[in-house]
Amino acid sequence: MKKIIVVGVVVLVLFFLITQPTHSADLVHRVLGWLKDGAEAIVTFFRSLFS
Repeated sequence: MKKIIVVGVVVLVLFFLITQPTHSADLVHRVLGWLKDGAEAIVTFFRSLFS
């Protein structure tokens, strides 16, 4: 069952990438931006905690 779900997700992602590449790239940039902002917030927290 787990293999079927993984294959289904991979097929869905590939379909999305092939049919809407620009939208997919925008989504990746947005997610990476969120991760960057989160990492910066954590670093800022620890800097202010130890200063």
